[in-house]
Parts: sequence; structure tokens; C-alpha cells
Amino acid sequence: MSKVSAGTPILRRAVVRNGRRLWTGTALAGVYQLCAALVPILVGVIVDRGVATGDLTALLRWITILAAVYLVLAVTYRFGARQLQRAIAEEGHQLRVELAARILDPRVLRTGRHTGDLLSVTTTDAEYTSYLLDHIPRITSALVAVTVSAVALLLISPPLGLTVLVAIPTVLAVLNRTAPLIARRVREQQDQAGRATALATDLVTGLRPLRGIGAQEAGAGRYRRVSRHALAATVRASRTQNVYLGASTMLSTLLAGAIALVAGWFALTGRITVGQFVTVIGSAQFLVEPFGVLAVVPSWTAAARAAADRVAAVLHAGVVLPPGAAAPGGGGNELRLADVTYGPLAGLHLRLRSGEFVGVVARRPADAEALARLLAVPDAYAGDVLLDGERLEAVDRDRARRVLHSEPHRTDLFTGTLAANLARADDDGERLAGALRAAAADEVARLHPDGLGMPVTERGANLSGGQRQRVALARALLAGPPLLVLHDPTTAVDAVTERAIADGIRALRHGPDAGFGTLLITSSPTLLAATDRVVFIVDGAVAAEGPHAELVSHDDYRRTVLR
Repeated sequence: MSKVSAGTPILRRAVVRNGRRLWTGTALAGVYQLCAALVPILVGVIVDRGVATGDLTALLRWITILAAVYLVLAVTYRFGARQLQRAIAEEGHQLRVELAARILDPRVLRTGRHTGDLLSVTTTDAEYTSYLLDHIPRITSALVAVTVSAVALLLISPPLGLTVLVAIPTVLAVLNRTAPLIARRVREQQDQAGRATALATDLVTGLRPLRGIGAQEAGAGRYRRVSRHALAATVRASRTQNVYLGASTMLSTLLAGAIALVAGWFALTGRITVGQFVTVIGSAQFLVEPFGVLAVVPSWTAAARAAADRVAAVLHAGVVLPPGAAAPGGGGNELRLADVTYGPLAGLHLRLRSGEFVGVVARRPADAEALARLLAVPDAYAGDVLLDGERLEAVDRDRARRVLHSEPHRTDLFTGTLAANLARADDDGERLAGALRAAAADEVARLHPDGLGMPVTERGANLSGGQRQRVALARALLAGPPLLVLHDPTTAVDAVTERAIADGIRALRHGPDAGFGTLLITSSPTLLAATDRVVFIVDGAVAAEGPHAELVSHDDYRRTVLR
């Protein structure tokens, strides 16, 4: 399917699943425009049959009919708008939920889009797509208004009616030729805006490290360049849409003006009555709005199609991992890597059994990153990564998540409270307190008057880097998986706190009654001293293995952990 048409099924589905509200609202909108189109016609009738003749009874009768039309007009607008706004809101909500579920798929979405771009798709593009449910009733009611007015003009004067019936399709056909350009410009605008949002998200998240290395100016310069590209794309899209809107408005106004001028000439020459002249002038003025609606239809549909294309690209993106239906056998909760090649890793052998506390030190940081990434998303590697004898990627995802949890170095906190970021509904207070103590995160709660009710802003921006790390570590420990992989969980905490965390992890997960397995990827000597054994990786393979106290006599190992 071509990129331009990829969003068509998304738009079609939006219409189908909101059919009842959409078509009810569209019908009411059509009745509303029918009544609005009848108003100038009835005013003309009142002038001819009531005012011109002096017939008071006829005048009152037609004024009553006009009042009834106004009443129907007001009621249909109110209830029609309610139905349509509900449909738009529900479609936008459903799209956001679907996109969020797809992005958070445990099998990992295969997409090159950054977080900020995905956020843009989930919010802005989902909203623009749902606006199709607003465009359909607007277009339908505009067609009703034009049809009623054209018929009235035909009955008053065939030349006037024919002018409307011929001119409108001609104008729309000319303007519709710009639709592909508008769609392309809008899609480019959204892509560039998504890139800018993604970069802004990354910069804000990493602001403290940027300050630490003095790279704020470099980051700001990069954002300025990306932002300028986004601005240029926005200006191009806006210029195209505004030129289109100006042209359509001008043509609509000229057409309405031409009708009024011809009607004036007909009235002066006695070809139409005064009441008919009033009707023609009123209808011409009224037609400006539906003319304008029909004229901007290509712009609307182009914007909705561009947004739907981006939504479809996310919803239809593949996933990294296979379905995973295998159930690990044995129940021993063992993780084993045999002759694994992945990125810089070359022939790596590693084993983590239930109850073991194993440290992993990599002389090259890229090796540590690759190992953590592989255990989180086992894809595109050679060798075997086995969970209780089954290949990790083939294990049922729910089962794999319950048995093995891989906590990345960079973790996110969410808007809410400290407790909401940590605990689930079924977590008891004792387990929560134990996880907080082990991660030294109880101090974070104690420092705030609200304790665990402390508000947390988006991505935990109101916490320091060390506080965020401790809260994230407490969350991972509270989950209590049989096998837990931690990657540099203490890089932003001080030495005293790091010592407390090392003792806390050991006490919580490797005490007499625990028996969990923990794989700790780090170069911190404080953490490594708490482990049972350490695996030292050099050039992607195991170079040495043993207790930390023994490995410090190894020159390469000592230089790695003490640098």
C-alpha cells in the first residue's frame, strides 16, 4: 500500500465504528442547513404575500412558519453538535489508546521514530484523524444548503440556478487539484514537528548530564537547527493552506456577488418580484458559507489523510519479538548465554542461577550496553539466550516478564505521586517499605511533607538524578522477579548511599529466605563487592571470573573498576 493511501483504512474505520452518532449528527446537521437555507426563501415569501399585498393574515401565517423553522434550526444544531462532538472525542480517545497499546507492546514495536515523534502521533495526529468525523457532516450539510438554494434560484430564475449548479463543481474541481500538495506539506510539517519534539524530550531528559559535561550550548544549537527545519515546514504548510483558503474564499465571494448583481438587474427589469429579489440576495449571502466549506474540502481531507498516514505507520509497524508461546521447563529460573554474538559481544558465555548475585564488568562500555539491551530485547543475535532451557525470545511474553525483569540504566517516572510510581494495588506496606529501604528511596519520601504522596512531575523532572535512580530501583525491587538485571543503577548517587544500596539489594534479594537471582551490570567497586562473583568481559567475551576481592589483582579489571 502506498504511503499516501496507508491511512485510508484508518479513516474508513473511524466512520464505521462511530456510525450511529456520526450519521445521526450528520442528519441533524443536514436538517439545520435545510432550515437555514429556507430562511431567505421564507423572508421573500413574507415580503411578496404579506407586506406587498397588505394581507395581515398571510403575514402572520408566514411569520409563524418562519419562527417554527428557527425553532427546528436551533434544536437540530444543539443535538446534532452534541452527537458529533461525542463521536469526535471518542474516536480521538480510541486512537490514542490503540497507539499507546501498540507503542507499549511487550514484543517491542519496530519503528525508527523517537519518543517525541511517537508522542506527536499519539496526540496531534490522532486528533487530526478524528476530525474527519467533523468534516463529513459539514460537507453533507453544505451540499444540502447549496442544493436547496440552487433549486429555489432555479424556480425564481433558471439562469441564476444554472449559474450556481455549474459554477460550484467547476470551482471545486480546480481547487481539488491542490490536494496532493497540501497533503504532502502537512505530512512534512508533522514529521518535522515530531523530530523537534523527540529532540526536545531527549534534551530535557538529559539536561543534568549535559550541564555536567558543559554541552548545553551544543544541545541548544542542535535543537535550534531542528526547530528551524520544523518552522520552515510549518510555514510552507501554512502558506499553502492559506493561499488555498484565500483563493477559495475569493472565488466563493465572487460567485455570491455575481448572483446578487444579476438578481439586481433582473429586479430592475421586472423579471423577478421584490420578494424574489430579497430571496436571491439572502440566498447569495447565505451561500458564501457553504461555498467556503465545499471549497476547503480538499484541504481538510488532505490534512486528515496525512495525519491518518502517520497513525497507520505506527499501528501497522511490525514487532521485534515473535509471539512467544513456549513455557520454560524445570522451574529453576536460570538464565544462560551460550556463545552469544551481538553487536560488540563476541562469543559471550554467562550464567545466572536462582539465588546468585552476579556482577558483570565490561572494559568497554559498549559491551555493557549491548548485554543490557540484549536481555531486554533479545533480537538479531547469534548463539543462545536461554531462560530455563528455552530461547528467551520464544518464551511467552507474560511468563518472561514475570520471571526475568531487565531494568535499563535510563528509566522513566510518570506524572502522579511517588506512591503511584512505585506500588500496585496488591502491594502490601511491608513489601513497599522493604523495597524503599533497599534502594535508599525511603529518604526521598521522608524529605517531603507528603511522604509517598509527594507529587512527581513528568519524567520525574522535579527529582534529582540520584533520587530518580533510587525510586526506579525501588520499583524494580518491589516487582520481585525471580531474575533481575540491573544496569548501572547508582551512577548518580553518592558513595555512602551506594554502599547502603549494595547492602540493601543483597539483604532483600539474597537473604536467607529470598533466593532470587540478580545480575548487576556495573563498574562500581562498592556494588561489585556485594556480589557473589564477578564476570569480567573484555572485547565482547569473558576474560576472567571470580569474587571481586580476587579479581582486583587483575590489572585490566582493577583499572576498569577504579577509573
